[in-house]
Amino acid sequence: MNIILFGPPGAGKGTQALRLVRDFGMIQLSTGDMLRQAVQEGTEVGKLAEKIMKEGKLIPDDLMNRVLGERLDKPDTQNGVIFDGFPRTKPQVEALDKLLAERHRKLDCVIEIKVDEEALVKRIVGRYICAKCGAGYHNELHRPKAEGVCDICGSSEFKRRPDDNEEAVRARLIEYREKTAPILPIYEARGIAYHVDGMLPMDEVSEEIEMILKEKGAKPTVSN
Repeated sequence: MNIILFGPPGAGKGTQALRLVRDFGMIQLSTGDMLRQAVQEGTEVGKLAEKIMKEGKLIPDDLMNRVLGERLDKPDTQNGVIFDGFPRTKPQVEALDKLLAERHRKLDCVIEIKVDEEALVKRIVGRYICAKCGAGYHNELHRPKAEGVCDICGSSEFKRRPDDNEEAVRARLIEYREKTAPILPIYEARGIAYHVDGMLPMDEVSEEIEMILKEKGAKPTVSN
């Protein structure tokens, strides 16, 4: 089962991907993680990517495609993959089609996590994490049980992502609407696009996604 989780920044794609990794044995393919792994392994494309990143430049599509192709060739992807952060443009859609076809694989479904933008801004701007263990919190939606103390590890140190401010969040949403959202109709035309309500509680979103995958024939590797 090869899928794309689709939606704007902060829609919950990362959280849902981790649950699918746990429950279905799928591999999450994040463009950033793949690049770092290629650099660490010292592959030919990894060396090229490292040079470009050190110069502060963006990784060109042709090189990203090679990194993704190398990752898809590894045996651990045979049980299915979740594409995270790719594709984001129409040329990348075409590139992914080619990469999968060359490996006699196909994209099974694209699941859009739909969210209300104003609620999403509020969700992102208010979030913060424990600096020690990474547990997530929110100014209004999920505060620690004891004020200023992490529920998980007891630390009193917290931090926020530097770009989790309203101006930056709205800029990311504009970029998503203009550059990435237009590729969704491509998958809708193919009949493989599905939509879930990302404003539901997290567990209910997970249930909707897993129901779609089970209907497509995916089999959980663990019982919930």
